[in-house]
Amino acid sequence: MCGIVGAVAERNIANILLEGLKRLEYRGYDSAGLTVIRDGALHRERQVGKVQALVDAVAVNPEFFDGHIGIAHTRWATHGEPAQRNAHPHVSGKIAVVHNGIVENYAELKEALIAKGYEFTSQTDTEVVAHLINDIYKATPDLLEAVRTVIPLLHGAFALGVIHVDCPEELITVRLGSPLVIGVGIGENFIASDQLALLPVTNRFMYLEEGDIAKLTRSSIQVYANGVEVKRQIHEIDAAQHNADKGEFKHYMLKEIYEQPDAVARTLEMALDSDEPTKLRDDFLQRHEAQLKGIKHVQVIACGTSYHSGLVAKYWFESLIRVPCSVEVASEFRYRNPVVIDNSLVICISQSGETADTLSALRDIQKQSPVGLVSLALCNVPTSSLVRETDVFLPTLAGPEIGVASTKAFTTQLAALMLLLLKVGVIQRRMTDENLRTLLGQLQQLPGQLHASLHLDAPIKVMSEHFEYKKSCLFLGRGLQFPIALEGALKLKEISYIHAEGYAAGELKHGPLALVDKDMPIVVLAPKDSMFDKLKANMQEVHARHGELFVFASQSSQMVAEDRLHVVYVPDVCETLAPIVYSVPVQLLSYHVAVMRGTDVDQPRNLAKSVTVE
Repeated sequence: MCGIVGAVAERNIANILLEGLKRLEYRGYDSAGLTVIRDGALHRERQVGKVQALVDAVAVNPEFFDGHIGIAHTRWATHGEPAQRNAHPHVSGKIAVVHNGIVENYAELKEALIAKGYEFTSQTDTEVVAHLINDIYKATPDLLEAVRTVIPLLHGAFALGVIHVDCPEELITVRLGSPLVIGVGIGENFIASDQLALLPVTNRFMYLEEGDIAKLTRSSIQVYANGVEVKRQIHEIDAAQHNADKGEFKHYMLKEIYEQPDAVARTLEMALDSDEPTKLRDDFLQRHEAQLKGIKHVQVIACGTSYHSGLVAKYWFESLIRVPCSVEVASEFRYRNPVVIDNSLVICISQSGETADTLSALRDIQKQSPVGLVSLALCNVPTSSLVRETDVFLPTLAGPEIGVASTKAFTTQLAALMLLLLKVGVIQRRMTDENLRTLLGQLQQLPGQLHASLHLDAPIKVMSEHFEYKKSCLFLGRGLQFPIALEGALKLKEISYIHAEGYAAGELKHGPLALVDKDMPIVVLAPKDSMFDKLKANMQEVHARHGELFVFASQSSQMVAEDRLHVVYVPDVCETLAPIVYSVPVQLLSYHVAVMRGTDVDQPRNLAKSVTVE
């Protein structure tokens, strides 16, 4: 999970590279580096830590980096600790390389290169790539051909950016299993792991396909697939829709929490018609109706937060339209030789659309070719690999999400999944007109309910003071709130570094109750729904053992705060959509606890936003 930026231009590109790295810092922030070609030599700077450390180092001798071609990288460590010697770019002779992904067979390749006399200065797999290209270039002094020759030798998934002092007008790039885009300019061209990095310099992008190799100069872009030159379409995007500034907010995460009412409203507008509020829009997934009509089973594959949205969808699909639904973590699913049922709708959920495990699981399923398979990407990035490799694309219109801890991506995933369920229910006649009208009416109210839930910010901030010095925490929920308990625990551990676990409240007496004592905070999600009375009994089990309860309860629950029982009242919402609304309080709780503990909210340690490696 790293960020690549590269440029070949008529102007000085150092600041372009550094700005691109700042915009990609959500992808990795262990170390950063850049290399430019200037006066017939490679000029390289690498620093451990945030991109700002690299910016400061370059500023000491800016004239060294006044070049017209260069590559840069921000790293999230896979091979080798965060250290200057492990930071990219890696150099071999006159060649510099940046790399995103993993070379699985690097150990064997390294051994062979050492036997040839190459010396290694890092612990990374990337240095192998630099030495290999250098070795082949000696016999084949054509940079594109040298890179093309190296690719079959590398096992794994990767994206590369390569420059050579003897080819000062050529930037070579490769995409195989890791995201990479080309930014198209006038008299200049660029590469990046994410178009977000290049928006200050262009809004025209070319999306490389799996296995593509490209050669960029100032005035040309040549793309090759299987050794044959191919054309890739140039897409123009509206840069205004990709605004990633924090604005008035201290952190991206808080900004993105507050953007949820609008993001969910945008997502709902795909299917809801304000002029006809009792029916779905005719054009919503219209061209996929024949495929969806034959679906008899739903298989959700996802990781992390996206997995939790899939768990909510399981409750919805089975309880509302009686379609069986299975949900699995992609990294487990792909390795257990699973059986995919015929006539399955395989829903792959990923914010970025580049999640390595989810993509690999999808490809494994497609190789099985089950009868009636329909694959659907639920994704926030319409140009992603996942979208290109599935039959159906259902977008989440969250806009850019920069904070590593997902917030608006999660709630828009839930909104989109509900819309999908309604569409399948209508097509397959599994839902009465009355139930459809009821759910559509409730969805129309959802953005307003989310907005009202943001008013809980102040009391939740007060509640969070009880968590500042805690070491562990339990989140409890029942029914549809169990996945939100899992999500709340994930959020807290991600950004505050407090050990947290989510449990189905009915499971307390099967183990977790042993952990409860006066120092263990217990967060409970308690809407007044069909499970509320049973949940109250579970809370009594905690209270009897001197546990301290922090309860998010609906206003109609009539719960009253007392000693070691803290209550924050959440706006009343229907049971079906309550998971979406109750996501907001657990996000705010995690955010305020992290701020009080002084952690890096947007870029928590050891994590990255787009997980493009196993």
